[in-house]
Amino acid sequence: MAAQYTKGIAGIWDSEALILKAAAKTREAGFTKFEAISAYPVHGMEEACGIKRSWIPYVTFVAALIGGTAGLALTYWTSAVDWAVNVGGKPFFSLPAFIPIIFELTILFAALSSVGALFYACKIPRMDPPVIDPDLSCHKFAIFIPHNDVGYDEAKIEKMFKDLGANTVKKTEY
Repeated sequence: MAAQYTKGIAGIWDSEALILKAAAKTREAGFTKFEAISAYPVHGMEEACGIKRSWIPYVTFVAALIGGTAGLALTYWTSAVDWAVNVGGKPFFSLPAFIPIIFELTILFAALSSVGALFYACKIPRMDPPVIDPDLSCHKFAIFIPHNDVGYDEAKIEKMFKDLGANTVKKTEY
């Protein structure tokens, strides 16, 4: 199955300061579906692009609760119900002895669900992703505006990117 990519216009910059300014101006211009592309995190980019807080921590919290409950249920069932063996007069269910198992299952469920949620949110893996510019993986930055964004006008976007200091503006897909 071939991957579905969106056509649009990308502007490419060399400076973090310029890409932050360009992202803020792109948002102010009314574009809502644009992507800011960088090889590493740029401080302030979330605010400039208007990115909301991630939903992944909520997934992690719920999965941690499920993992902790599963750990408690597993230790209770195996110790007090399914294989109830009285060892030295100790109680069948001894919570302090089961804390490591409960903790480990809590962390396991939380970690695996976080990674799964991140893959889902980022649409990973992307087979054969398009390359806007090979230098975006090391020292350049880009903003991509898809053709289906509000107020999309190629001439207007190209002029805006050039005015904001873009080194290159090109039609591409992402």
